[in-house]
Amino acid sequence: MTDAITLPVFDRPVKLLFSVARDQDCTALLAGARARAAAAGAEVEVIDMPRALELPALVAIAERQARFDGHVVIGQSDGAAEIGRTLALIGLQGASVGNAVVSGPQQATEAAGDAACLAALHLIAISRKWAGQTKGIGFRP
Repeated sequence: MTDAITLPVFDRPVKLLFSVARDQDCTALLAGARARAAAAGAEVEVIDMPRALELPALVAIAERQARFDGHVVIGQSDGAAEIGRTLALIGLQGASVGNAVVSGPQQATEAAGDAACLAALHLIAISRKWAGQTKGIGFRP
């Protein structure tokens, strides 16, 4: 059994974007993510998309053009693995992304939505903690 991961504490409000594919039933995923966001006191904006394949593009657009601290991506798709890889690439560029895109209804649970939101919140907390820190390398004048 593993230790439970606690909810991070924030010194200022968190704004999350929930990107939700509506081509499959994501009610439980969304409920789990909403509950976790509420527990953290996060403000949530939900944008619905007609299908899951475009969710990574939505996150990328939001990263460039909007002011969100993090993203929770919710959907069901046969292409969940590919969507996950694309979201991971966006995350490697500095976005705080929690992924709740699942491959079938058996995985579309409140727990999966909760876990994705918790992951995004932790990434936000770490990003804020390390903001402005440098490694002290580079050129000296």
